[in-house]
Amino acid sequence: MRTGLGKYSAAFWLDIAVKAALICLLIFGAFSGLQQFEGKGFLWRLATYPIAALVIPLIWALRGRRSAYPYATDVLLTLPFLIDTLGNTLDLYDTIVWWDDVNHLVNWALLSGAIGVLVRRTGLGSWETLALVVGFGAVTAILWEIAEYLAFIRDSPELATAYIDTLGDLTLGLAGSCLAGLAAALVPRRQRFPVT
Repeated sequence: MRTGLGKYSAAFWLDIAVKAALICLLIFGAFSGLQQFEGKGFLWRLATYPIAALVIPLIWALRGRRSAYPYATDVLLTLPFLIDTLGNTLDLYDTIVWWDDVNHLVNWALLSGAIGVLVRRTGLGSWETLALVVGFGAVTAILWEIAEYLAFIRDSPELATAYIDTLGDLTLGLAGSCLAGLAAALVPRRQRFPVT
């Protein structure tokens, strides 16, 4: 946010747009009654995805707003949830065979990239940065697969192929995390990620 005239930066508006699109699509998905949302746990998504949109602002506020707002981290953390919701809204999971696979790779690169931006701000070394980013990505990929199973896979026709799909999703999530970890670890330290 810029001071003086009360104008907001482009990063602020991008952050707001991503969050607003996420919330609107979640509400639409949960209550539209359209076929592509059936059996996809949209009430579960509506209850949990907004947490991703609120976690960075909440932490920043609780820490007393001592530093510039981390817009890059906030957007990167929220984007995977928006992309997933948009994919369901446009029925891409059921109409494009490879959509789910690309999502696991790209969304975990984005999610882990958010952590990479934060870790870079701490001044940790390259190996520590790589380990933290990949570790975060691996843990969240596992938790995601557990949540998917509990939310809708265990009671769906997908259960028959869930094991192979889960292994593929975990592999792609880990690959995305590794890409984000390498980017965070190898970008020269004098290079700064945009935060405002």
